Amino acid sequence: MSDTSLDELLAELDCWSEAGRPLRLWLRDDDAVAPSPALDHLAGLSERFALPVLLAVIPMLAEPALAAALRAAPSLLPCQHGCRHQNHAAIGMKKSEFGAGRARAEAEADIAAGRQRLGDLLGAAVLPVFVPPWNRIDPALARTLPEFGLAGLSCFRGFGLGGDGPALVNSDIDVMDWHGGRIGRSLQALALEIRDRLAARRQQSEGTDTLGLLLHHRDHDETAWATLQTLLATLTAHPVIVTTDPARLFSDRCAAKMRHSGSGRSLP
Repeated sequence: MSDTSLDELLAELDCWSEAGRPLRLWLRDDDAVAPSPALDHLAGLSERFALPVLLAVIPMLAEPALAAALRAAPSLLPCQHGCRHQNHAAIGMKKSEFGAGRARAEAEADIAAGRQRLGDLLGAAVLPVFVPPWNRIDPALARTLPEFGLAGLSCFRGFGLGGDGPALVNSDIDVMDWHGGRIGRSLQALALEIRDRLAARRQQSEGTDTLGLLLHHRDHDETAWATLQTLLATLTAHPVIVTTDPARLFSDRCAAKMRHSGSGRSLP
């Protein structure tokens, strides 16, 4: 049985194809700390659809066993997810570990400590990309990330830096409904949101050419997994979609940033 929402999404993808504008589809998954059946499920989906996953690992909570699990799942690409995933925002403010209200020296020390811990645990497999918990970081602090060897940054749509700093590639669509019970969103809701955002972006002559899906394998219920599988099958079957390795995506953005500014730090 055909799903009308999927038909409408496919129609929008056809418009992108007719305009000669390919879309680079990529995946990010947050809050990894340990091996689990859910992590295995994520690795299986990644391999099935030839879509490597930028896996944001919480450095100070990561278990040693995670290293062996990731060696066995080469399509899961670890990067730094904050330090302890600890909220430092003032009461009444939105949660953040690296918000503007935190002392700069303390925040910088945590970034450095987290990078060291992740490197010790996972070695050269760690991509030099920073993902702040709750997708929030003081832009002034974010612009200093290259000083820590972090050439890339990923938050959520709408976050911007301006000026110097790491190469920024935001995720666009969250598969989870956090306010409605921490449950997986329906296929219809996700398909229509992607359609609407792509339609709005298509009206811009030079819009972003990436479509990033944000996952949280530790929180996925059956709805989230089933919806994600159907959505990935639909997207990857369309000729306008280019399945994209996050390592290549950030490397390309770093190179473009260097060409534009004449300086910068590239990913390995």
